[in-house]
Amino acid sequence: MFAMTATRRLALAVAVLAASVVVQPVVQQAQAASEIAAVVNRTPITSTDVARRAAFLRLQRQKADTKTAREAMVEEILKRQEVARMRMSVSTDDVDKAFERFAASNKMNAQQMGQILDRAGVGVEHFKNYIAVQMSWPRLVNARYGSGRGRMSSQELVTRMMENKEKPVTTEYFLKQIIFVVPPAKRNAILGKRQKEANASRSKFPGCEQSKQFAATMLDVSVRDLGRILAPELPAEWKPLVEKASGGTTATRVTERGVEFLAICNQRQVSDDFAAEVVFRAEDLTKAQKEGQNPNDKKYLDELRGKAQIEYR
Repeated sequence: MFAMTATRRLALAVAVLAASVVVQPVVQQAQAASEIAAVVNRTPITSTDVARRAAFLRLQRQKADTKTAREAMVEEILKRQEVARMRMSVSTDDVDKAFERFAASNKMNAQQMGQILDRAGVGVEHFKNYIAVQMSWPRLVNARYGSGRGRMSSQELVTRMMENKEKPVTTEYFLKQIIFVVPPAKRNAILGKRQKEANASRSKFPGCEQSKQFAATMLDVSVRDLGRILAPELPAEWKPLVEKASGGTTATRVTERGVEFLAICNQRQVSDDFAAEVVFRAEDLTKAQKEGQNPNDKKYLDELRGKAQIEYR
């Protein structure tokens, strides 16, 4: 899901808010005419956006003055733009499910959670935009910094293996991605139909060697060769589906491209030096994310900020 530390803070705040007998709207400014507070690479941030983020920060018991809220929005827009540029965004379906899980964790349904967020001056759309970035950004950072070769020196690798007392073992997959394309303009009209087609096709999948010929027999179906991927490198949204796969294919997922499933061409246990390095980096990344101290997160964001055109008003 999205960042656990923020989730715990927000869950506590929501519980307190829900228990209140009378709740005054947190953000009066949101009711006023919205003005441009900043522009990030031609994307405007309105005073309403800033007011909603200030309300959201208050819910999390964080510093919530206008300047802090505006900077939080600038960072979010930078991340959102980069996620869109790299086509690494989670789907609307993923965000909706995350929202529903968060509501359920607070013993509410989605509608009740929406009422709480509206009363707090945050709003559902603002919160869902936050969720989308929180889910997409770590995946993008990991894709850029988390799987490159040579990021751990030979000495560091040897030291870690000595500390571990044995070389880690992990699963190596060779994957292909089967995409039942859904054009954005037709998404509402044909998504359900495409999902049925994708699900039905799994039982007929002939294997990776014939995957392109298989795709050619159907309308608007493409195949991407993902190559070798080790288990720690699997994207979070695909990992449980790959691990539970049967018959050589995973269950389907709705994504921004359409409806997809993965074909597992081959898998085996490996314990070479590269696999050990990937395992160790994944362990380090997980620890850093839990502690909220992933240095690559700041490094990437600083790079984007340095290249961006940011105008404050």
